[in-house]
Amino acid sequence: IKETHNNHMNRDAQMKAILHQKLIETGERERLQERIRAKFLECGWKDQLQAHCRAVIQEKGVEQVNVDTLVAELTPKARALVPDSFKEELLQRVRTFLAQQVRP
Repeated sequence: IKETHNNHMNRDAQMKAILHQKLIETGERERLQERIRAKFLECGWKDQLQAHCRAVIQEKGVEQVNVDTLVAELTPKARALVPDSFKEELLQRVRTFLAQQVRP
């Protein structure tokens, strides 16, 4: 069973690498990144995250905060600030891209 699990993990890693390469080759990765940047700007994601960052530094004190602390504090907030509808939109765009790549 462990060997099968490792085979699945290896296959998943290979599929991710192939998908990533195809996204780059076709320019879809750049289009997705542009969409993400535009959406984050539109919904105020960066501003909200900057405000949270300042609050964390103020709360803990600048001497007590390092990059690792900020990453640990900001990552859950950053993920939570992304609207679920946008996550679904991106997922659908990747699924559509995959379907187009599989077609002969």
